[in-house]
Amino acid sequence: MKELWKNLKFAWRFSKSQKKYIILYVITNIFNVIMGVLLPILSAKIIVNLTNNALYQVILIAIAIYIVQNFNNLISFIARRCTQVIYRESFYEIQTELGSDILKLENNVIDKNGSGVFIQRLTSDTSRLADVFNVLNIYLGNIIMDIGIFIAIFIINIYVFLYLMGMTVILYLIVRKKTEVHNEQDKIFRKKDEGVYGFVGEIVRGARDIKMLNAERDFILELKSKVRDFNNCRYEMQNKDNKYILLESVVLDLDDLLLILLLVLLISVNHLEIASALILYNYSMRVPNIIYYFDLLLEKIKDFNLSSSRIFAIMYSDEFKKEKFGEIHLDKVNGDFEFKNVYFKYDEQEDYVLKDLNFKVNANETVAFVGKSGAGKSTIFNLLCKMYDIEKGSITIDGINIKDLDKDSIRGNITIISQNPYIFNMSIRDNLRLVKNDLTEEEMKSACKSACLSDFIDTLPEGYDTIIGEGGVNLSGGQKQRLAIARALVQKTEIILFDEATSALDNETQSEIQEAIENMKSEYTILIIAHRLSTVINSDRIMLLEDGKITHVGSHKKLLRESKEYKRLYESELLTNDR
Repeated sequence: MKELWKNLKFAWRFSKSQKKYIILYVITNIFNVIMGVLLPILSAKIIVNLTNNALYQVILIAIAIYIVQNFNNLISFIARRCTQVIYRESFYEIQTELGSDILKLENNVIDKNGSGVFIQRLTSDTSRLADVFNVLNIYLGNIIMDIGIFIAIFIINIYVFLYLMGMTVILYLIVRKKTEVHNEQDKIFRKKDEGVYGFVGEIVRGARDIKMLNAERDFILELKSKVRDFNNCRYEMQNKDNKYILLESVVLDLDDLLLILLLVLLISVNHLEIASALILYNYSMRVPNIIYYFDLLLEKIKDFNLSSSRIFAIMYSDEFKKEKFGEIHLDKVNGDFEFKNVYFKYDEQEDYVLKDLNFKVNANETVAFVGKSGAGKSTIFNLLCKMYDIEKGSITIDGINIKDLDKDSIRGNITIISQNPYIFNMSIRDNLRLVKNDLTEEEMKSACKSACLSDFIDTLPEGYDTIIGEGGVNLSGGQKQRLAIARALVQKTEIILFDEATSALDNETQSEIQEAIENMKSEYTILIIAHRLSTVINSDRIMLLEDGKITHVGSHKKLLRESKEYKRLYESELLTNDR
């Protein structure tokens, strides 16, 4: 009960804006209670008057029941309408806040848990949490109405009332045990469900690569394994439920037999009239409804508590850590930054990716990072954008430690164009508006022209309003990267990071992008990661990374003279191009 109350208070946070509907809902349920008590009593009077041949009174009572039932129908309609509004608004509030909290999570938390965990909690669990008032309306309302039956039974005969109360307690104990077992099994079931959901998402997102790898069979086998495991878990949960349902049925059948014997005994000793016995037997048919609805209510409450705890965990628990930012705000940075004695390793890795890394970049300077795969180049970009926190050392922007800067000061002033940019399933225009709501037609076309994308867009039937599919599936690799570059140009941040941004472009388009980058030089701080050294030879400085450290710094010509590793990388590229 304590957990339920805590979770109801948690749900109330998202529903309190609908106070007038909640108050109206409470009032309608008070009327439902009254109707629930009144209707069984009126129904009992009909049977009594029929046995006494008082037909006029039967007609009057029937009319009264008709009026009461119609009033009750109207009250129920209003209650349902209230719960629909409460659900709609609560669902909106919960989903948007949880979605916002998911985006605040540390990247290593997202990496570790996988997408299935967050998708399920954002869709399924939020729906269950928002639905709590509707559940209370349906099941608690039915229980309250059936309690009226117990009151009527108490008025007619105390012995039958005590007997039915005793049987109700026995059934309640069975139901409670069933719900406890179901809840424990449901926790395991939801974990399995998250795993299937996440894996299916990966199959859909990676369908093209799976086909290209001719790996459909392996993925289907893995999917079969996960689905079988998931369905076995569901089967086990349902099997346990069925055992308790069987026990409930046996007890209910025994209850029916014992009640008939009790009624016969009471009639035989003149403690009960036959008319009253008929009424009591008729009412007893509805007593199991209390247990039935109470069973469903308990199950829904456990379900609600579990969903609440899963949502609460993402929002508030230490298990799902949020990104932390400082409070210093910079509207516009100059664009110089420095890494001082920086150490960093990803979770579950023993070795440091970056080890005692030191370098400084001045505002409006173009600097390239080169080196073998795994040397730590992309990690530098991730740390500069504060996608991960460093182990030791410091990173400063304009002389201020990024730990002290707020989110907008960092990510509002840095744009990263990655080698695999994510393009959203919307139009080209809307993809660009994501970073600037008030984007003008002129700004949009200018950015696309600078990114060498406008000629391609002009060939599309819908132009800038063409929907490009999830992940940019309708675009080539080069077109996706050019759209990402256009998105960065629209954003107009002071620091632009190119993480292998030209890797998927042909030589002609690459030279055009290089020209665009050249035009941006001296106006932006530009950092470039590249395996193709031909794309960085005109940089102000080139930094060679080896094993998490910068070993050489200088111009292209200087590094050719002073660094054997750089010369080897450059000559290796020349040989590849000759082939």
